[in-house]
Formats: sequence, structure tokens, C-alpha cells
Amino acid sequence: MSADEYTSGSIQVLGGLSAVRKRPGMYIGSTGLVGLHHLVYEAVDNSIDEALAGFCDKITVMIHKNSSITVKDNGRGIPTEIHPKFGISGVELVMTKLHAGGKFDKKTYKVSGGLHGVGISVVNALSKKLLVKVCKNGKLFEQEFERGASLYPLKEIGSCEERGTTITFYPDEQIFETLEFNFTTLSSRLREIAFLTKGIHIEILDERDNNSHTFKYDGGIKSFVKFLNKNKNPLHEVIYFEKEKNDNIVEVALEYNDSYQENIFTFVNNINTIEGGTHLIGFKTAITRTINNYVQKKEDIKLSSEDVREGLTAVISLKIAEPQFEGQTKAKLGNSEMKGIVDSIVSSQLSSYFEENPSVARVVVDKCINAAKARDAARKARELTRRKGILNSHSLPGKLSDCQEKDPSKCELYLVEGDSAGGSAKSGRDRKFQAILPLRGKILNVEKARLNKIFENEEITTIITALGCGIGDEFNVEKARYHKIIIMTDADVDGAHIRTLLLTFFFRYMRPLLESGYLYIAQPPLFRLKKGNAVQYLYNEAELSTKIKELGENVGVQRYKGLGEMNPKQLWETTMDPSRRSILKVMMEDAVEADKIFTILMGDEVLPRRNFIEAHAHEVVNLDI
Repeated sequence: MSADEYTSGSIQVLGGLSAVRKRPGMYIGSTGLVGLHHLVYEAVDNSIDEALAGFCDKITVMIHKNSSITVKDNGRGIPTEIHPKFGISGVELVMTKLHAGGKFDKKTYKVSGGLHGVGISVVNALSKKLLVKVCKNGKLFEQEFERGASLYPLKEIGSCEERGTTITFYPDEQIFETLEFNFTTLSSRLREIAFLTKGIHIEILDERDNNSHTFKYDGGIKSFVKFLNKNKNPLHEVIYFEKEKNDNIVEVALEYNDSYQENIFTFVNNINTIEGGTHLIGFKTAITRTINNYVQKKEDIKLSSEDVREGLTAVISLKIAEPQFEGQTKAKLGNSEMKGIVDSIVSSQLSSYFEENPSVARVVVDKCINAAKARDAARKARELTRRKGILNSHSLPGKLSDCQEKDPSKCELYLVEGDSAGGSAKSGRDRKFQAILPLRGKILNVEKARLNKIFENEEITTIITALGCGIGDEFNVEKARYHKIIIMTDADVDGAHIRTLLLTFFFRYMRPLLESGYLYIAQPPLFRLKKGNAVQYLYNEAELSTKIKELGENVGVQRYKGLGEMNPKQLWETTMDPSRRSILKVMMEDAVEADKIFTILMGDEVLPRRNFIEAHAHEVVNLDI
């Protein structure tokens, strides 16, 4: 069999499709949004495996209005002939048998993201309907499935000129809590894949609102790093190297910028290992040791791992024949040997680069030394605030009105703009489970400040103390005293600015709170309508216009300029009563896009901010001038 042949004989079967519908979380992580989107990733992974093998250069993902998804590629097409052992077509085999695929013997695929072979069969099992079309050798084939079971054998339905596989699936409402796909979430993953697969053309189309994106990056992960640093101030050109060791390919791109945050993304066979793993440990160890070795030739100073990662943007991409992931969702790499391999490659390559580019090395070293000095200043500032009784885990800030409940999962903390609104919130709240922390004025813009400056800001240290989970290298999300942290600001420009400052702080220094789903934004009303004795609260101009037309004449309209204009009863009824309020959960749909937006809005560069405001000015609904 030639290297480019992909036939039914290439497929091995390790088991059947039992228990997938009974315990879907074992295979896709959850039956919520995460699991729903995971179906798409599994289908796309199969197309990417064809691209990694050199047989596919275009993938299209379509979100349909009826909550179905189509994934189309121009690869070799799933094998259509009858399998020699199982007596069914290759298409039916990979769709109905768990652990069936061409990814176990390394002949068909040397590296693969969907290595467990459960991907597309699990998608089929958890779909109320799935239709697969294969164009192969000039013939067009089709087969349809229902909740994992074949409705008819693979059949030839015509001829075709192109080649490839098209899969359309309808997630099963009996399995999933929601069928609403998020365009941003899917776009984020597809953009990553495009960066990690040089030259692949990927497009996503959303029929619901005609939104679309096209991704193609010939520079690979070098382009990825440039994209991540686009609105920052890079200190040098991207450092890039690729090396193979023991049949494992390690690819690294990194660049420092003048910010104070790190952005490190790790991938294995194009899978985003968001929880890191042995490859990330190896990278951090290598870069810390290498820069320390270079520094100590010049100065007597010891840098920590945190020092050398301040302002670092890096992408680490591995291609491994036998990856070991923790769980089917592949969030963390477990191969113990990869720590040493990545460490060795990064150390040797980075050392050589520094020797050959001393001016770049000097810039990097200066950045790290400044970070070390700031870290020492932050330590002293932290100790000072502790001595003053601030940041003491056993004491709470005086301005915090705490709740009676001690179980964090039942507790809410309202971060309220202004003492006036804070007073109303304290009087109107349910003391059993709702805590109130009033904030005075605008907090520090942490995008432009190091940790030592943060400890000097009273409002931020008050928030840190109230939350109880620490900050910096002491941060521990499990110590959070509240599992609902609700930002409640005025519905005007100043309120929006304070909200953005708070979101920037949480994203930069307490990101696990966002990832755990603990952060919310309150939605106070903009208007109070009264006709006779009937009162209604409205939340935007469109609602107001509609209601005034409905109610006719003699309607009293009060526009709230701020939360402080509401008495405690009104604030409770409209914004704090769990049975009636509307709060928005802050979701980490796309960390790359979030980083980009916070950099634009809160960073030093004026032009990107001006361009962003001009591009989004038409989206502004409420503006007080």
C-alpha cells in the first residue's frame, strides 16, 4: 500500500459505541457549552489530521440556523470500501465503532490530534442526526445516522470532481443543555488551528447572522506571536526555532514586549493544552536557566521564573507520535519524557541565539532584571500592607458589609460604584448571602502598572482582602470567599470605565475567577415608568420606546443617572433580587481576543484605541454627555 493511500484496511477497531450516550461527559467533558463545542473540534480534528499528513489544505465550518454544523474538507475522504474484517464500509466503521480509526499504527497518520479514535463516533452517538458525504475517486457517497445508528448502508449517489469529506450533524437535545453554538468560541479555536498548521485555509460561516471569518497564516506560530503582540510594544523580532528529537518535533516562537503580563500558549498535535503539562514545565525551566546563565556572566543577580516571563509572549507547539493526555478533552500533556526534550531543545537553541544576537539578549536581560527589582518592591509593598493589617487573610476590610453565610458557593459579593449606591445596596440586600463592598472612584489601571504599584492602591488591596484568594504567586482560586462576584456600576460612561478597569484587573491578575465562572456584571435599569399605580423598569431605549407606544399618554418616565438615585427597595427589586434581576456572567470564550481588547482599551498605544472606538461607535446604546 502506498503512503498516500487511505483505505478501509487502514482502519483498526478497539471497541464498540457502548455507554457514550449514557456518560457523555467522559468523552466530551460536559453536556453544557464546553461539550457542545467539543463536538465541532472532534470533527475538525479529523480534517486537520488529513492536513498534517499533507492531503488537505482547506476546511470549512458552517453554523446553520437549525443548530446543526457542517464540517467540510478536501482531504482524501473517509474510506468507502468494505472493511476486510468487519464487512461494513470504512465510513460506517469509523462512525459507529468507538476507537476505530487510522491513527494507531502510525502508517496512515504519523501524528494526530484525534488520537483516541473516539472523536467522530462520539459526535455521531451524541447527534440526533448525522449525514456524511464522501467524494472519492470521482464518486459521491452518502450515509445517514440517527443517535449513532446507521439508517442505511453507505450508498453511491452520483459523481463528483473534487475529493473530501462533508459531515453535517445535529446535536441531540436529549443530551445537551443548550444547542446554541458560540461563533466567537469556534472562531477562536479555528484561528489557533490555522496558526498551527502553516498554509491551511480555514473559514467559518454563521448562517444565523451572516458572520464569517477566514484564517490563513503562512508564517505559522511566528505569525501567531506577532498577532498576539500586535497592539503591544515588542522589544525585538520574534525568536523562532524548530527541532526534532526522538521523532518528536518541538516548535517555539517567542517575543518580549514592554507590558507586565505573560502570554504563553502550548499545543500538542494542534490541540490546545490549556492546562499545560510536561512541555510547559520544560519550557519554563529552560528559559529561566538560560537567561540566568547569560545574566550571571554580566551581573550578580538571581532571576526567578516569574521575572523571566514578565512581558513574554510565547507559543510552544509539539508534534508527538504517542501523546498521553489527561482525559479525552486533552487539556494537559502527561508524557514525562517531553519535559527533558523541550528543556534540552529550548536551552540549546536559546543559548545559541543569545550568543549570536547579543543586542537582543541585552534587551531581554534588562527587561528581566527590571522585573526582578519590581518583584522585590512588590514583596516589600506586600509586607507593608500586611503590617498595616491589609491583605490579612484573617481580617476583613472595614468598608465590607459581609454576609452571614460561610459556604462560598452560596455567597455573593457586590462591588458597588460609590458610597451612595453602596449605602442603598447594604440596606436593600439579603444579608444572609449578599455582601457589599463600595468602591470610591476609579481603581488603578493595572494594564500600565506592576504588582508593587497595585499594592499601593487602596481600592484594589481592599478587593484582594475581601476576596481572600490572594494575588500574584500567592493566588489560590480555591480560597475565594464568594463564588459570585458581581460588578455593579452606573449605566453611564464613567460606570463603563470603572467596569472595564475592574475587568482588566480580574483578567490580568485573577484570571482563574473568570475561568471558574465566578465573575458577573449587574444590569441595573435605565428607566422607571409609572402610569397610575403601575410601575415598570426598563433597561434600554428600545424597550422604552415600545412601552410608551403601548401605554399611550400620561406615562411618567424617570431616567436613572446612577445607582445612587434608587432607594434600597428599588435596587433590590431591579438589580439584586435573584428571582427578578438580570446579571451577565463574564465568560472566557476567547483569551486571545480578550487580551487584545484589554491591551487596546487600557494600554499605552493611542492609535489602536482610536481605531477600535471608531469601528465600534455604532454599537453604543446608552451615552450620557
